[in-house]
Amino acid sequence: MALQHSPVAVTSNFFRKTFTIAEWEVRKIRHDFTDLITRAVQPALWLLVFGEVFTRIRAIPTGKISYLEFMSPGILSQSVLFISIFAGIAIIWERDLGVIHKFLASPTPRGALVLGKALSTGIRSLPQAVVIYLLALLLGVHMYINPLAILGVLVLVMMGAACFSTLSLIIACLLKTRDRVMGIGQVITMPMFFASNAIYPIAIMPSWLQVIARINPLTYLVDGVRMLMIGDGISAPALLADFGILFVVTTILIIIGAQLYPRIVQ
Repeated sequence: MALQHSPVAVTSNFFRKTFTIAEWEVRKIRHDFTDLITRAVQPALWLLVFGEVFTRIRAIPTGKISYLEFMSPGILSQSVLFISIFAGIAIIWERDLGVIHKFLASPTPRGALVLGKALSTGIRSLPQAVVIYLLALLLGVHMYINPLAILGVLVLVMMGAACFSTLSLIIACLLKTRDRVMGIGQVITMPMFFASNAIYPIAIMPSWLQVIARINPLTYLVDGVRMLMIGDGISAPALLADFGILFVVTTILIIIGAQLYPRIVQ
């Protein structure tokens, strides 16, 4: 009996249930592959239209790299944000179907439920990374093709998706209706996107916007992905800071989400 309550057993049980929730969520992809295709349309348009035009007019200073190379990691990060920020709508559907009530009645830790959903959103975002990598290569972007760098990008993508999907879950727990969650998601996505370094450097922003950009978690996702994706000024301390900040923010959001999760049925 003591073994069942040992730290190792508790931790093992927590992550086993987390992966079970994540696997259950990911299985839904098999029933609707068109969702993966339609989600790839918007970032493709950004690269093909916006990126190509601004590369030609050279309106934004990006140093030694072309604007398309500078922009590609930002569009990858943007697609992660747009996929994840509406993930909270799913738990409202699950509440209406009675699934949430079953979860809450089970001995599964609330943290495992939230982390499992965050992990599944991270996995669902990986095809976006593959699509943007391939499209960027077709457009002539000079990619940093290194297995460890690509692995780092995938890890960052999953961390970013987990961060923004957990934020969406918190919003859903507080607002409790699909329309409100959709509305708030639409309100915060574009400010987060434009108040980041996704499509222009922080250095050219006005000072007040630079402050906002530096507290925006999307900025650190873009920064890490850019270093690893195109090999632009890779710095171990800066890269560790990007990973660390995303990890800390995501952990805090998961803790808050675990506390608020039961409110969805109240």
